[in-house]
Amino acid sequence: MTSAPPPPPSRPALPDEVFADHVAERLASLTGVHAVTLGGSRAQGTHTVDSDWDMAVYYRGSFDPGELREIGWEGEVFELGAWGGGVFNGGAWLTVDGRSVDVHYRDLDAVEHELAEARAGRFRWEPLMFHLAGIPSYLVVAELGVNQVLRGELPRPAYPAALRAEAPGVWLGRARMRLAYARANNAPRGHCAEVAGTVAVTAMEAAHAVLAARGEWVTNEKRLLERAGLRGVDHVLAGARAGTGGEPLVEVIDEAERLIEAAAQAAQGS
Repeated sequence: MTSAPPPPPSRPALPDEVFADHVAERLASLTGVHAVTLGGSRAQGTHTVDSDWDMAVYYRGSFDPGELREIGWEGEVFELGAWGGGVFNGGAWLTVDGRSVDVHYRDLDAVEHELAEARAGRFRWEPLMFHLAGIPSYLVVAELGVNQVLRGELPRPAYPAALRAEAPGVWLGRARMRLAYARANNAPRGHCAEVAGTVAVTAMEAAHAVLAARGEWVTNEKRLLERAGLRGVDHVLAGARAGTGGEPLVEVIDEAERLIEAAAQAAQGS
């Protein structure tokens, strides 16, 4: 006797616009929340039917994740600072009406500080899970520039001229130092893993430099290499082979360097 087939997956009950409004209304009701935004691919019109929903709550002073937990949506709600304690200071992974929803916490005081810093051409680097090159502190400013405000009011800054002048050199400096270190230390020892990892990270850093030189906001790494014209790094990494010895790995580093410098030079002329 065979078992009955599983029931078909349940479909979301609400149309997208109604769903977004519903979630935004609930989030806006939380204590301390001044604004709610929709981000990610759905804010930029590049989403598919399977894309998740990226929402952010902008709070002033304090925010209690426990209130978000009490709404009763399925998933995991993290405490403030649980995602590293930097500008990306926590959030929640939820399922609402059959949809995957990520909620990000944004401290308005911190966001306004980073906006002022970006306008002065200053930023800092922070590590963050799922981001090979880490993130710039101006990521929260980039979100203001591209996300859709669903509740409240937020500034929508253009890319600051000072940041466009300073950020490319910072990112390229990091990439060049990594490649130089790998050329001097990892390649001669035949350390393929270290060389491959370095090339991947430096490509992401160089892509940040390219987009900064163009004055284009970056909020994640998902399409960063494509946007920067650096997807060719895949071909470069195909030449990295374990046990090949120093010279072939140096050639991999050299090829990556040529690709990065060409992309950076093209961006400076844009």
